[in-house]
Amino acid sequence: MRKASIIFAALALAAAFAASGCRGRTVSPSEVVAVPEQEITLDPLDDAWYPLPYHPAKLILQDLVEPRLMEPSTAEVEVTAMTDGKDVAFRLEWIDGSQNDLPGPQAFIDGCAIQLPSKQDANVPAPQMGEEGKSVEIAYWRADWQAIVDGRADEISSIYPNAAVDHYPFKAESLQKDPKKQQEMARRYAPARALGNDRSGPRKQPVEDMVAGGPGTLSPASPVSSGKGVRTDKGWSVVIVRPLPAFLTDKQSANIAFAIWQGENNETGARKMRTGWIPLVIRRLPE
Repeated sequence: MRKASIIFAALALAAAFAASGCRGRTVSPSEVVAVPEQEITLDPLDDAWYPLPYHPAKLILQDLVEPRLMEPSTAEVEVTAMTDGKDVAFRLEWIDGSQNDLPGPQAFIDGCAIQLPSKQDANVPAPQMGEEGKSVEIAYWRADWQAIVDGRADEISSIYPNAAVDHYPFKAESLQKDPKKQQEMARRYAPARALGNDRSGPRKQPVEDMVAGGPGTLSPASPVSSGKGVRTDKGWSVVIVRPLPAFLTDKQSANIAFAIWQGENNETGARKMRTGWIPLVIRRLPE
């Protein structure tokens, strides 16, 4: 009787593993497949991702322009994609043993990005931020922006909990009854915000849209993307959603590239691990 129970338990365990495999850890070795879905999700942990094929994108050194990254850090990023015909969502998952989401004078932040050509062309732009006359569109996620979106206060005390502050003029008791004057005073002590620098201060999205026409030409673009990242047992899982490019259809493929920053490895700006161009297609799952 006991032997039968052990056999039954072993079969049940095997069935569980088989079911887990059927849930969708299907590998797409040569291309990123965006699967048509009625609705797309922003949640990296949503079960809707698991039946979809993932592409294990191998990362390479950024050894072309300064500041170069000459030592490997992240080996690969697993990419899954879905589209509702209007937007396209990419789920990026990679191993990162440390959580780096606190800014500071000597702090570096975990992050990731997706990059697509601005327009369809027979000759794709250079994968290193595009080139003159052939721009690329980038959606960039950062772990510190995600922490702020998730509720961490954008204040000195959040970064330096043991800091002692005597007085902030914009928090004076005389201003508490007049929010408008208080905001005006706060801007005086935050020159970046006063000048319209939207990379500082509270954020509604952990993703920033940018455009580039070659290394050193990166500039802000109109915000069209959204995203969400969560810390996992192994590292990060991030979803970036952006409008579906007009040139990407079920009959016409495109190209996409990815980048990963590991804060623990002092990676920032051009110091990153990256991919070259990878084919991007829209394809339904077999019935």
